Amino acid sequence: MTAKDVIMRKTSLNLIRVRQRPGTRARGWLLAGPLAIPVAIGRAGIKANKREGDGGSPRGIFRLVQLWWRADRWPRPRTMLPVRPIQQNDGWCEDPTDRHYNQPIKVPEGSNADRLARTDRLYDFIIELDHNTRPRVAGRGSAVFVHLARENFGPTAGCVALEPGKLRGLLSRLGPHTRIAIG
Repeated sequence: MTAKDVIMRKTSLNLIRVRQRPGTRARGWLLAGPLAIPVAIGRAGIKANKREGDGGSPRGIFRLVQLWWRADRWPRPRTMLPVRPIQQNDGWCEDPTDRHYNQPIKVPEGSNADRLARTDRLYDFIIELDHNTRPRVAGRGSAVFVHLARENFGPTAGCVALEPGKLRGLLSRLGPHTRIAIG
């Protein structure tokens, strides 16, 4: 372990938790150290048996893989996570029959596939989680991210969503050793 690894482990959070808010299926709290941050979660709440398209946020502990961000809209954020700018042709494969299922892909011009460069700004910052990656199982859920919330904190399709200011503030405390526990 290098000196840089030691410093990163001391300053980054080791674990953040997401809990469903009692009485509200699609809202919850993200607990990060002493902070309790309101979040939107999947419209079906937190599910132990996640399936593609079920609207549930998957129960489990996941690694934060990398941060994707819209460099055309925001300066590079401060974070210890690996960072990747979103290009106009970046997308995510959500087709369980495709060999690229639950992986980033390049979307050809004119395709209606899921693009990461959205116009509604929900994906201006995306933290990629390692849900359903090792091994990747067709139909067990794809594109589970931490991203920006809608103004009314409407439910997600299975992701965890925060207000822009809260997510940007949290990024500086996240690193490659941080895990997210959903449920």
